[in-house]
Amino acid sequence: MAFVQPVTLAARGLKLVPLGQEHEAGLRAAATDGALWNLRITSVPEPEQTRKYIEDALAMREAGNRFAFAVTDEATGRVLGSSSYHDIVPAVKRVEIGYTWYGKSSQRSHVNTTCKLLMMTHAFETLGCHVVGWRTDNFNFASQAAIERLGAKKDGVIRGHALRRDGTIRDTVIYSMRSGEWPEAKAQLLYLLDKPRN
Repeated sequence: MAFVQPVTLAARGLKLVPLGQEHEAGLRAAATDGALWNLRITSVPEPEQTRKYIEDALAMREAGNRFAFAVTDEATGRVLGSSSYHDIVPAVKRVEIGYTWYGKSSQRSHVNTTCKLLMMTHAFETLGCHVVGWRTDNFNFASQAAIERLGAKKDGVIRGHALRRDGTIRDTVIYSMRSGEWPEAKAQLLYLLDKPRN
C-alpha cells in the first residue's frame, strides 16, 4: 500500500484534491495567469505541456515517489495551482513538499501558507512523518523566503544539482523540519493566518 494515500485536504476556503486529467483546463488557466512558465526558476508547465505535466505526475504517483494535488477554490472549484509530496521515503517516514506554484492572482495571499499548513499537518499528524523537506533553486529567493517563513531549517546547498528549463545548471537549496519542531511551527503558521491583513 502506498505511503501517501489519496486524500482531500481543506481549510480557509481552499481544497487540495488529488491532481487528475480533469484539472487540465484549470491548471492551464492558472499557469497562464502571469505567464508563469517564462520564469526560468520554476517547474510551471507551458500551456501545451499541461497534459504531459499531469501524466508525469500521475506516473510518479503510480511509482510511489510523488503525490500531486490541484489547489482549488472551495467555493468555485477554480484551480489556483498545484503542490506535491515528492521524494517519498516510507522507510524513514520522510516526504518533501514541492512542485508548488500558483497563478499570479493567488500569490502574496493566504493560499501558500494555508496549503503548506494543510500538507504539513497531514504529513506530521496523519502520515507520522519524522521529517518534511523542501528544495528550491538557489536563485529562487522568493521560494527560499517562503520556506523559511514556514519554520524550516536550511540544511545546505547541493551544487551543480539539476538542469533548469533554459539548460543552465542550478544549485539546489535544501531545507527540512523535524517532527519535534512542528508544534511551534504550526502555532506560528496559525498566528500568521489569523493576523489581520493591512
